[in-house]
Amino acid sequence: MDPQAASFREFRFKLSSGVTTVPLALVIAFALTLLITHAMQAQTFSVIHNFGGGADGANTFSGLYVAPSGVLYGTATRGGTYGAGTVFKLGQVNSSWVFSPLYEFTGGSDGAFPEGGVVIGPNGGLYGTASNGGANNYGTVFELRPPARFCRSILCYWNETVLHNFVGRPDGEYPIFVNLAFDQAGDIYGTTLDGGNYDLGTTFELTTSGGGYTENILHNFGSGTDGQSPYAGVVLDSAGDVYGTTVSGGTGTSCSFGCGTVYQLVPSNGEWQENVLVNFDGTNGYYPNGDLIIDDSGNLYGTTLGNGGGGSEVYKLAPSDGGFTFSVLYTFISYCEPYGGVAMDAAGHFFGVCTGGGVHNEGWIYELTNCSQTCTLVDLHDFSGSDGSSPYPSPVLDAEGNLYGTTYLGGPAGFCGGYGCGVVWEIAGVGAPQKR
Repeated sequence: MDPQAASFREFRFKLSSGVTTVPLALVIAFALTLLITHAMQAQTFSVIHNFGGGADGANTFSGLYVAPSGVLYGTATRGGTYGAGTVFKLGQVNSSWVFSPLYEFTGGSDGAFPEGGVVIGPNGGLYGTASNGGANNYGTVFELRPPARFCRSILCYWNETVLHNFVGRPDGEYPIFVNLAFDQAGDIYGTTLDGGNYDLGTTFELTTSGGGYTENILHNFGSGTDGQSPYAGVVLDSAGDVYGTTVSGGTGTSCSFGCGTVYQLVPSNGEWQENVLVNFDGTNGYYPNGDLIIDDSGNLYGTTLGNGGGGSEVYKLAPSDGGFTFSVLYTFISYCEPYGGVAMDAAGHFFGVCTGGGVHNEGWIYELTNCSQTCTLVDLHDFSGSDGSSPYPSPVLDAEGNLYGTTYLGGPAGFCGGYGCGVVWEIAGVGAPQKR
């Protein structure tokens, strides 16, 4: 079993054993999906790429990045010539989507199994993490750039530079569902699942230095009730403070490994001070696995895999008197299990995916509207297997309000052990366009 698959299965075991009320609650919640019919919108769902397990890759855990031009960038965790994953882009030519592989990981010093996504940095490079491989086999931070000369071949691969090789202790290991973040100076921020002083993960910064990057560990998780195992990446506010989640740890005692936290890191006298904003305890949710998002007012939004009633939830943290006020925006009655976070359009509507459940029990896409009052749930699409299955990451919106995402499985059944290698999907025109 490869390390990427092992870490995922270990986490699923933790979920099944960590909260004693989960099994019955999930059975009840799943049964309710057969009884509850969500309002359906007449939006156009389409599959814009079926992964085949070859040069295009297979089984993506990561979300997509939408460039200002509308081009989509992403990673596939497996597949490629060497079976160690790929980086790709999807661009529209007339009315068709054209898929282009940009890089195939060899599984060696360049990295392996990219479980996080990629982002365009301030200097135009494409940045991401590989969860394994590198000089120490603990993962890498990498940059991709197109070839210096114009490429005339059908496949035009980009050039990779490894910016950092993780060493385990003390700097961290296994950056997994991480989308890197940048500050105004071009410094890079991210997390590792394991490693660090206590082997329970880190938040790190790579600062520009002499044409390269120097690593700075902002926080080592696991020293007490500060949280453990950050699966997702981080977001920054306008002041440069850093926010993220840990899937376990904290003060919650109803979960075997702790129920997780939302944390803030604030620079102070040349160091970084951690503030735990939320200790999940089961009653207010547990296992915040997905990414946070932040709006222009500094409000934070995220998801949990469950709560005391057995359902998953979408929550909000609003700045208040120098701190934050926690509230639950929506609790799912039907089975959901959102491993990713949410996207928000210009009208304040939220979009996300449920890894499980739905009419065919292959996962589904949801929208939450009118959340300034009481959120209304809209079921946008139920995956059936042939059009995708098991969507993990947060969806993304482009400037026109089109929604995009990926699935880990599904698509043509003849690939990837008969389960399909996953898809890239689009729902056109579902979100409010950005104001111009």
